[in-house]
Amino acid sequence: MNLDRRLISLVRQEPRAFLTAVLMGLLEALLMIGQAYLLSRTITILFLDPDAYHTLPGFIAGFAALGILRPAVTWTGREAASKGSRILRSQLHERLVAAMAHLGPSYTTSKQSGQLSTLLLRGIEALDPYFSQYIPQLVLALTVPFLIAGVIIPGDLLSGLILLLTAPLIPLFMVLIGKAAKKMTDRQWKTLNRMNGYFLDMLQGLTTLKLFGQSRERIRSISEISEEFRTSTMNVLKVAFLSSLTLELVGTIGTAIIAVQIGIRLLEGYLDFQTAFFVLLLTPDFYQPLRQLGTRFHAGMEGASAANDIFAVLEQQPPVRKNPKTAVFDPLAPITFDNVSLTYPDRTTPALDNVSFTLSSGKVTALVGPSGAGKTTIAHLVLRFIRPSEGSVATGTTDLGDIPDTEWLQHISWVPQHPWLFHTTIRENLLLAREHATQAELMHAIELAGLAELIDRLPEGLDTVIGEQGARLSGGEAQRMSIARAFLRNAPILVLDEPTSHTDPRLEESLQASLDQLMQNRTTLVIAHRLKTIRNADTILVLHNGRIIQKGTHRSLMDTEGYYRNAILSTEADIL
Repeated sequence: MNLDRRLISLVRQEPRAFLTAVLMGLLEALLMIGQAYLLSRTITILFLDPDAYHTLPGFIAGFAALGILRPAVTWTGREAASKGSRILRSQLHERLVAAMAHLGPSYTTSKQSGQLSTLLLRGIEALDPYFSQYIPQLVLALTVPFLIAGVIIPGDLLSGLILLLTAPLIPLFMVLIGKAAKKMTDRQWKTLNRMNGYFLDMLQGLTTLKLFGQSRERIRSISEISEEFRTSTMNVLKVAFLSSLTLELVGTIGTAIIAVQIGIRLLEGYLDFQTAFFVLLLTPDFYQPLRQLGTRFHAGMEGASAANDIFAVLEQQPPVRKNPKTAVFDPLAPITFDNVSLTYPDRTTPALDNVSFTLSSGKVTALVGPSGAGKTTIAHLVLRFIRPSEGSVATGTTDLGDIPDTEWLQHISWVPQHPWLFHTTIRENLLLAREHATQAELMHAIELAGLAELIDRLPEGLDTVIGEQGARLSGGEAQRMSIARAFLRNAPILVLDEPTSHTDPRLEESLQASLDQLMQNRTTLVIAHRLKTIRNADTILVLHNGRIIQKGTHRSLMDTEGYYRNAILSTEADIL
């Protein structure tokens, strides 16, 4: 019956709206039974009971009153179900966004942006028919037919038994067809996810595709995926139409059987006209909730398919913090790695293997080593993007796992290798670092980062829109934006992730001057390949295959035979 226990548990958290929807559905069924009785009685009086003509105004007025009340009840029930659906989808959206934020960049960078956006937008919206239509209709399909049968059986036992015997055929066909429909809907959802992810990936990389002459080839690939999605959608629709036809056929045959046997017994005098007419009026309404359940079953299947991906994210729970609300910590204290090991979920080789060191307060610690040595993993542990598999990372005597992410990150400035700039103004991009900074503080950070000349050249100054990912800025200007953010945040802990690795020597020298000023009196962790960046570091940690193989200052490491000295002697530009 396409029931997902996880979605049902959400409905139980917001029972009032859905209970109202069900109660309104039951009330509508009672009003419909009342109308059927009043209509059957009115027709009987008109044609067979002239002595009761004086009661006709009352029956007609009652029928009209119920006819007016019934649409209002229907509307109330639908609005209640829609409200409940909106509340649940809003809560689920917030939980999904929070889960993605909590899982951090290590999770989001492993997924296609298009797939994540599809899940957040289309996936959540796809749950609306499941919550607002399928769930309420499921309850009504299990209650309304029995309610109608309970009204019919006292007056016509045979018709009641026929209804009860034919009714199970509808859910039986639903189950049989539903299995095939579920597989096709899952395939349709996966194809949609893949198509959206692929399309966004191609759109973001359009410049590269143009340069390599691959844009037309990718257009063909998109067309193929689109055709696959069209085919899967048409297959789902075919099954949906087949299901509707089958359910309508069962309901029609059941109604025909009731009509034939009632007509025979009415002609033979075994059944009075009012009862026969009353049963005939109610018979289509007996099958109606079951037929609607079949229709709404298909409407809610996409939501059920999307729920699998939604809960796959929600169920990836990070380690629970011990006491996040009461942890007291000193952001100026040293940061200590104690026997830290970490293995990423999709790998067997550890990214870090039993690593121990200390980031001294107010000092500069540099990480060097070949690609894949574990440098970025250490930075991400400090930034709380990931958690260690074993060991601990602490500030002073407080484990970082005891500190809420939001509180810890308030004390950190981060200058990444490729800063992310949003499609908005320079002012808004900079104020991300400190939302309520004054104009004087903002301009001071701009001066320190060397951005003043750029802003003076722009006609709209700080209010210039820089385009998606800073498309209107050069690489050096984008990096200065990131440095300006760090100056504006003015945090005691600074993480620099290869901030000058892709700059020319002149720009590197200029940026390095700003970075040297930024690092003063801050606990600084630097990831770098350039000798100029780490020559004056207080401590240099040399990493290889997730382990620290050397430790010291530039001078002490140059006096020691090993990886660092060999790398420096082989090239004065990079540490490989």
